[in-house]
Amino acid sequence: MRAARLIKMVLLLQSRPVMTAAELARELEVSERTVTRDAQALSEAGVPVYADRGRAGGYRLVGGYRTRLTGLARGEAEALFLSGVPGALREMGLADAASAARLKVSAALLPSLRDAPDTAAQRFHLDAPAWFREPETPALLPVLAEAVWGDGRVLARYRRAEDTVERRLEPYGLVLKAGVWYLCARVAGNGAFRTYRIDRFTAVDPLGERFDRDPEFDLPGFWTEQAERFARSILRAEVVVRLSPEGVRRLPHAVDPLAARAALAEPGAPDSAGRVTVTLPVESEEVAYEQLTALGPEAEVLAPAALRERFAADAARAAALYHGGDG
Repeated sequence: MRAARLIKMVLLLQSRPVMTAAELARELEVSERTVTRDAQALSEAGVPVYADRGRAGGYRLVGGYRTRLTGLARGEAEALFLSGVPGALREMGLADAASAARLKVSAALLPSLRDAPDTAAQRFHLDAPAWFREPETPALLPVLAEAVWGDGRVLARYRRAEDTVERRLEPYGLVLKAGVWYLCARVAGNGAFRTYRIDRFTAVDPLGERFDRDPEFDLPGFWTEQAERFARSILRAEVVVRLSPEGVRRLPHAVDPLAARAALAEPGAPDSAGRVTVTLPVESEEVAYEQLTALGPEAEVLAPAALRERFAADAARAAALYHGGDG
């Protein structure tokens, strides 16, 4: 445990010119007293850790000292090679850079860990696209990926409904969702962050200008917030449904998870058969019909009346097919 912490301390000091005891303690999740003891142990082991005294002081490595990654455990090495998604890197035009990085890391590993890339690849594979769809790489993805990595402004034309709009964008991050690429960007001038489907860009021209990233921007948090806001925005109608216990179990797999959570958050009291009545947010009655059909007799639509009549007609037709005497 301590050996791993000492290695992490050296790597932290390699990545920054100087770090205070408080900063190291926070990163290593130990006390400042432990940081002092660890720095002394590293120095005694031949690692040139130097402590600057005073208000602006801290710990630093002397003489550009660098260490090889000989402290990696097998699990750590395998996790490192899972951190990149080959298909996504290839689509962004970063496959060569990722390959070079893996070679450099592999060369720094102990001989006993050199097979980490192969063992990791045989244990995990990400297939991002959804079933029954042919994934397509947007033609403009590489130029946007370059802008994201280089913090470069672009002039972009984007297809929206029947119109094409032009925006000066500051590309912050890329998201791959079920085989579809999205760009999270700030509109230059007004500071608004927005999400764009990359396959709807018709042109992207780098402007040769760098922008200063907002240090408070959190890509995973922004994406989660935007995805939930979009899901809520399309749930414009409601359906009242009586569910059997099995229907309650299967509902999150049949409808939008956000809608299922909202419906099951405040169910009615169970009847004598254990069935509960819920109000389900849906995109439309047509979408509700398609989704709730998958639940079969585990769901009974109570309202709206037109949708209930449609399910009743379907049930009558199904009964006629199975009890019509042809079989």
